[in-house]
Amino acid sequence: MYGKASAPEYRGSLDGLSVNASLEEVLAKAVEQRRQAEREGSDLEAAHAGLAVAEASRRLGRVTEAERAWKASYRAARRAGDQGAMAWAVWSGGTLARQRGALALARRWLATAAELAERGGDVVARGYALAGLAETGRIQGDYQAVGELHEKLLAEARRRGEARHTVWALEGIAQMHRNTGSYDTALAMFEEAAEIAAGADDARGRAWALRGIADVLSVRGETGRALGLLSEAEVTCREMGLVSALAYNHKMRGNVLFRAGRYPEAEECYRGALEEFRAMGEPRGEALARLGLVKTRARLGRDLADTAADLESLHRTLGGIGLRHARDMVEAARAELGIGTVPAQPVG
Repeated sequence: MYGKASAPEYRGSLDGLSVNASLEEVLAKAVEQRRQAEREGSDLEAAHAGLAVAEASRRLGRVTEAERAWKASYRAARRAGDQGAMAWAVWSGGTLARQRGALALARRWLATAAELAERGGDVVARGYALAGLAETGRIQGDYQAVGELHEKLLAEARRRGEARHTVWALEGIAQMHRNTGSYDTALAMFEEAAEIAAGADDARGRAWALRGIADVLSVRGETGRALGLLSEAEVTCREMGLVSALAYNHKMRGNVLFRAGRYPEAEECYRGALEEFRAMGEPRGEALARLGLVKTRARLGRDLADTAADLESLHRTLGGIGLRHARDMVEAARAELGIGTVPAQPVG
């Protein structure tokens, strides 16, 4: 039913790159191709190569380079008069904005990308832009608003036999089910995503699916199986240079160990993930790792007043980013640890 997964963000002369190519390899080839396109005066090819530079840089956690690259790609695409290439560049910018915690900006860029793709007749770019909008709403916890869009995109991906997008949609919907307590449904969808990704040779999609499976299994107390799946996924993340995915894998390992009561090990995992997220400028991951670290240190005997102050700070941080579900997690942590809110300090 599904063909081999492809990477449509690798365009032009780079379209032969595998979805599983290491990001350092992609970056090196894309930088060289961009130089050649600029020497030859080919704006469209420069736009394609610039997009690959932007995406490889973003996934490697090099956000400053990614920002420069997607904007340069957009300018080259505009000079070439290609709205499809413009859409891909703006999609990359919107995805980067979401990664950096600028969710309102992400929505604006991704909506613009969808419009450009529609005008340019690029069905795949439009699908990616809409998927980005759906994912942005999902990580904010606005499930009611984006649930229908996720389901629609899943149906479209299944109809076209697009493995990579089917896997993405399944994982997104599964995550919403997991977060609302429908563990059986979530597990079945994560497992289907992993199976499709394996059949389509989509190593990245499978690594994310294994992380989801591990999460649900650990909630059920299957710690050993969960840790084994995370170790398997980590191998893929390291081989491909998936810096962000690796940090989230380490954060999830902390979650699994915390649920098992293995607090010293959990603390080490959360601390490592926190450093990784800070290095790549990813505030959502940083806040989630901080939350795990605060909870773990409380279990290890840290003063409750200090813990309460940290949770209050996290609540404000997550609210500022716009992550409603994560903010609810702080409330759950307060209840779990028997901590109330910190009273507001008087001014002056």
